[in-house]
Amino acid sequence: MPVYLVSVVELTNPGPNMKRYAERSAELIRQHGGRYLVRGKASQVVSGELFNNRVLIVTEFPALENYQAFRNSDAYQKECRPLREGTGIYDTGVFDAPPPGMA
Repeated sequence: MPVYLVSVVELTNPGPNMKRYAERSAELIRQHGGRYLVRGKASQVVSGELFNNRVLIVTEFPALENYQAFRNSDAYQKECRPLREGTGIYDTGVFDAPPPGMA
């Protein structure tokens, strides 16, 4: 069953490390079967304040095991994740796909 990694990010220090993080994490996500569904700022904020000046990233993985392999990989933990340190505020969660018939 697919799972979705959802991140709401407020970039406070977008610099060269953030760019390298974005490129390398995208590569690792693909290597683990993931794909981006949403990656960027809202084209229009309809209500509330949450999405003002924030980026939303929704990544689909084929299964929880694919996400865990990505997240726990040495390449992500030791090489990639340190690049995002000090670049912003990251709120993330993993969500299960809706039950069949509810999509």
